[in-house]
Amino acid sequence: MCRWLAYSGTPLLLDTILYKPAHSLIDQSLHSKLGVETTNGDGFGVGWYTPGNHTPAVLRDVGPAWNNRNLREIADHVHSPLFFAHIRASTGTAVQQTNCHPFRHGRWLWMHNGAISGFHLMRRDLCLLVDPALFSDIEGTTDSEVMFYLAVTFGLEQDPPAAVARMAGVVERSGREHAVEFPLQMTIAVTDGESVWAFRYSSQGASRSLYYSSRVESLRRLHPDMAFLREISDETRLIVSEPLGDLPGAWNEVPESSFGVVRRGADELCPFAPVPA
Repeated sequence: MCRWLAYSGTPLLLDTILYKPAHSLIDQSLHSKLGVETTNGDGFGVGWYTPGNHTPAVLRDVGPAWNNRNLREIADHVHSPLFFAHIRASTGTAVQQTNCHPFRHGRWLWMHNGAISGFHLMRRDLCLLVDPALFSDIEGTTDSEVMFYLAVTFGLEQDPPAAVARMAGVVERSGREHAVEFPLQMTIAVTDGESVWAFRYSSQGASRSLYYSSRVESLRRLHPDMAFLREISDETRLIVSEPLGDLPGAWNEVPESSFGVVRRGADELCPFAPVPA
């Protein structure tokens, strides 16, 4: 499987989140504690937004994140108020740049941990449901990218939770048609550069790990001596596959079958269920 993080808040150097925490995403690429695999070395990707640009920049590579000089270079120089980072452990598709997350379409970024079980059986059926105008934008061979373009087809730009629910519904229907007992396993993050939506769901009801950070004002009260907490805004948030450290009170598990929205002034945590196709 994979590990990922989504950051939204006070503009920071990417290094602050990617490398400096005790159990940073770079550390997780070698020493994951909660993932299916300890090592996530089948490629990585970072996508980030900067003021004045309506579309995000994306850096993806097939090598492991822990020793990539280009990633180290940009992490020391790029400030961003919203960025995604992903380290990949392939579930069977090729280790190639076009299969690395996050995936981009216009102003949108998407990344996924999990898998469509039996994807090789369902791939043709699912691809035929993608809007023909979008199909040529699919560059790689992963289930994750097909899920993204299904969500775009089903109205991601208008209503992300509804679009992801419809995507999950057609995956589960296709799974039943191919006698796959538990077709879908997913933690997903998607953003338009302003809001971030994160989903945790699996057909089996045993989803991969996902956590969100506590409110900054609460952490300041718990840890008044931490300078970092004085430097970031109250609306700064992190969503992660596994905690970046062991700071007491900092991390909360996303409930099974739910999704969260991080946006200015109005975070939400809601139940999630596929829409039957």
